[in-house]
Amino acid sequence: MKTISLCMIVKDEEAVLDKCLKSVHDLVDEIIIVDTGSTDKTKEIAKKYTDKIYDFKWVDDFAKARNYSFSKATKDYILWLDADDYIEEEDRKKFEELRKTIDGSVDIYTMIYIYSRDKNGNPTYVQRKHRLLKRENNYKWESPIHEFIKPTGKIKQTDIKIIHNKIKINEPNRNMRIFEKMIKEGHVFTLREEYCYAREFYYMKKIPTAIDKYETFVQKTIGDYEKNKHYLYMALLELSDCYKIIGNTAKELDTLFLILKNQIPTVTCLYKIGDLYRSQKKYSQAAYWLHLASNTKDNSNNPEYEKYLVCLDLGACYYYLKEYQKAYDANEQAGKIIPQDKSYLKNKAIYEKYL
Repeated sequence: MKTISLCMIVKDEEAVLDKCLKSVHDLVDEIIIVDTGSTDKTKEIAKKYTDKIYDFKWVDDFAKARNYSFSKATKDYILWLDADDYIEEEDRKKFEELRKTIDGSVDIYTMIYIYSRDKNGNPTYVQRKHRLLKRENNYKWESPIHEFIKPTGKIKQTDIKIIHNKIKINEPNRNMRIFEKMIKEGHVFTLREEYCYAREFYYMKKIPTAIDKYETFVQKTIGDYEKNKHYLYMALLELSDCYKIIGNTAKELDTLFLILKNQIPTVTCLYKIGDLYRSQKKYSQAAYWLHLASNTKDNSNNPEYEKYLVCLDLGACYYYLKEYQKAYDANEQAGKIIPQDKSYLKNKAIYEKYL
């Protein structure tokens, strides 16, 4: 059986680290903890599970810290987690089964990352991460902020889920400070970094600046949409949100249609168009776009939750159009996804009165 090193970077994670390590310590053969300056009981907690704890002076560079943690690994494969991640029992069993099949022929195994959930525990944002990597391939993290690994070799998807359990609020302006340091040091942004830089202004609610950065990014990359599709698509979605925030519905719609002009429709894009018309009480147009969204194959980062919202809003549009059977049917589609949600149940009671 191939062996696994768990590599983590941590700082002041006493509130979550024990839950993380308790969920994974017996699934791996080695635990590497790199501490970047904790002042709480993080190290004491880590010592319950490993003696391989290393200090790394924080230099505003996540890639350097993660690469240092990888450099300490000695086993066949490297699993990486954040301190506020954990693995639930069902997925622990799946991980154990995966271990039995690892023979060295696969370079990277991907796992599902449940980044956020609603109050009922339903996933609202899901990503697939390159989570388990062959050590001898010497994979390196890149970029000081929003770090990533360029995947190479044979990649195999798994249905193992990692849960993100964020409790601590990140240091305010940390990401922007790192970006500004990169600029000051003459760092030339990659396409990915330029997109992330624009997004940081969006997250900080500096909307006019975000619009300017997104527009610059779009103009630079739109000429080769297919090549730049991943980041360009996300930039356009977020740019449309910016225009929505400032009330410029014409630019919001233009931005969404720019996506449709250049790629296969996505649930997210169609839903945003439908939601725009619904907010304007143009229920016929809204129903058209939401109906398209409800019949489009899921391809978003929050497929079930987003499809639930689509069906819920589609039902509301049909209700206002006095098409009560269609309203009921659309709402029932939402109920199949999240059957105990209060909005679905409330609408169900209303629509049934008209049948």
